Amino acid sequence: MSNTESHPTETLCCTAAGGPPPPGIEVITPRDVPLGGPRAMRVRRTLPQRARTLIGAWCFADHYGPDDVNASGGMRVPPHPHTGLQTVSWLFSGEIEHRDSHGVHAFVRPGELNLMTGGSGICHSEVSTPRTTTLHGVQLWVALPEEHRDTGRDFQHHAPAPVVLDGGEARVFLGTLAGDTSPVRTFTPLLGAELTLHPGAGVTLDVDPGFEHGVLVDSGDVLLAGTPLKPAELGYAAPGRTTLTLTNRAAEPARLVLLGGPPFPEEIVMWWNFIGRSHEEIVRAREDWTKGSRFGEVQGYDGAPLPAPELPNAPLKPRGRVR
Repeated sequence: MSNTESHPTETLCCTAAGGPPPPGIEVITPRDVPLGGPRAMRVRRTLPQRARTLIGAWCFADHYGPDDVNASGGMRVPPHPHTGLQTVSWLFSGEIEHRDSHGVHAFVRPGELNLMTGGSGICHSEVSTPRTTTLHGVQLWVALPEEHRDTGRDFQHHAPAPVVLDGGEARVFLGTLAGDTSPVRTFTPLLGAELTLHPGAGVTLDVDPGFEHGVLVDSGDVLLAGTPLKPAELGYAAPGRTTLTLTNRAAEPARLVLLGGPPFPEEIVMWWNFIGRSHEEIVRAREDWTKGSRFGEVQGYDGAPLPAPELPNAPLKPRGRVR
């Protein structure tokens, strides 16, 4: 998915400087962002924020739906570029058609992971299919480390089987949780899983104490280590925990997305759909996209590519350093 904000900010993302990680749980509230057009589909964005820009290598999180496509027009994101990242698409309902300049034509369906590696440059389109009536899911980005950020284009698909938990179930699409390991390749250690909690149930999960974790609530009345989280909020847990306790206080099932990874040790600059290491690098990426070089072409999409927003007149200033 593209970041379609008309005035995207450049964001410097890094781990907290010095000292131990803050204790307890942070609650990150989302901000609404339109995906563009007169019938704009809106998403709820929890990463990046001024308060926190990274959870492990996870650097972008959009949560959308349940969205009536007859009213909103659904998702229609024209071909757009990416550098220095992987996109992670995960649906709860609906279907999205994916095409990219690596030659991949695939469909995103509920419970199936689609992971695209942009590396030095890729472009893709995303369109909800005509048979979709309700669109509901998350779109996530992973920052690539310096060693691998110019890697080649790639695409991986995985449909994880459910893992039974005492009080719910999990679908592990990246990393390892509850004895299940995803076969999908990543360039830093990561955890990504959809969790369903039974009504009134709680689960305690063994987790890597070197990871920081984020819990994005889709539905339910949820507690993360005793801290309430509302739907669309993201709860952050600092490294050092060997377990995470999640409780659903609602009379209906709760659904969550659990993210994790070791604190990302590098500073990264994010602007629009690009991740780089400097202002000049972002400018070059925008110029290449505008000129039609570097990123390739998406075959089979009916329409023009997404134009890049204008850069501000003054040099872009990094924002979003973690406290």
